[in-house]
Amino acid sequence: MSRFVIIYLTLSGNTKKIAEAIAEGAMSHEMSTTVINFQDATPELLSEADVIGIGSPTYMHTMHAQMKKFLDGLPSMKGKKGVAFGSYGWSGEAPWHIAYKMRRIGIHVLDPVVRVQYGPDEKEIESCKLLGKDVAINQKNAERQYFMLYR
Repeated sequence: MSRFVIIYLTLSGNTKKIAEAIAEGAMSHEMSTTVINFQDATPELLSEADVIGIGSPTYMHTMHAQMKKFLDGLPSMKGKKGVAFGSYGWSGEAPWHIAYKMRRIGIHVLDPVVRVQYGPDEKEIESCKLLGKDVAINQKNAERQYFMLYR
């Protein structure tokens, strides 16, 4: 079974809500999913994941400095898939910066990059759940193709 690890940094709880909604969508399609605060995440945990989600609020027009430091310390994750997400009050650049950093370490970032102003409303929560479902379906299809090619 594929494993989806979702890491978030939150200041007001909004980015955590996004992470939990993405996870709920993935789990609804029977994908093993872990949601964890970035402070408790380890490179080993990420190396065991097939798909990685990373989220941060926007702070001073970019991701939070602690998340940047975390991402800068990650080894190559070539061959993994990922999603980027975050919340913002005014400008909302963090998810784009996260996606860029993820690509730099070899992660294939799936669309869309999720940006939510302030806290997610019901419609945005449903969109995040849909992203999680799409991740699970995408991964199952990839596994099925791999199995068909190499059995």
